[in-house]
Amino acid sequence: MKRVASVIGLRPDKQAEYLQLHQAVWPGVQQRLRDSHVTNYSIFLRDGLLFSYFEYVGEDYEADMAAVAADRRTQRWWELTDPCQRALPSAETGQRWVEAVEVFRLDEP
Repeated sequence: MKRVASVIGLRPDKQAEYLQLHQAVWPGVQQRLRDSHVTNYSIFLRDGLLFSYFEYVGEDYEADMAAVAADRRTQRWWELTDPCQRALPSAETGQRWVEAVEVFRLDEP
């Protein structure tokens, strides 16, 4: 299993819209994530930062993430959510969510 945590900013003037969208994430978008072996996916908000966490349980992370990105429903979803977000200063040109570095983990005994 691969743990993935990412961060992006949330535009203050778009916060209500972003939260409303995520009250009813489209079933097709959710299914594409499941089909791409994404589990335990959460997005958290604090002080204008969105923090996402999910667990990847597949065999080919790059191929599965490419399938998510190629999915037309997901692309339409991103057309709604992307304008609500702002890239962090550390993001590379064109990069949206940036992966966070894991600095500590407490696993089950």
